[in-house]
Amino acid sequence: MKDLTDWKRVRAMTEEDIERAAAGDPDAPMTTNADWTNARLVFPPGKDPIEVGIDRDVVEWFGKRARGFRSRINAVLRDYIKAQEQSAKTPTRSAIAGRKPRRKASNRAAVKS
Repeated sequence: MKDLTDWKRVRAMTEEDIERAAAGDPDAPMTTNADWTNARLVFPPGKDPIEVGIDRDVVEWFGKRARGFRSRINAVLRDYIKAQEQSAKTPTRSAIAGRKPRRKASNRAAVKS
């Protein structure tokens, strides 16, 4: 991935130039007024080294995006867990109506004698 930063221009900027540019950038809100009184240090849970087979194209896709692709894959898996946990907490329409969910016909037809 090619670096698009004009470092020569950046090195020529004064501190005031940088602050002015940052203040005018809507995507970079200033955090100097942040309230850190209730901040706490949270360490992520430990990691277990495991061997897992991941399709080559998936590894290549993550690997081309940035360094730390293994951590990105871990983050995707963590988001999946959160979505599944949230889904389990959300009642289905049949549960809201007080009915048992119907079984799909394909489940009954799957067993052959």
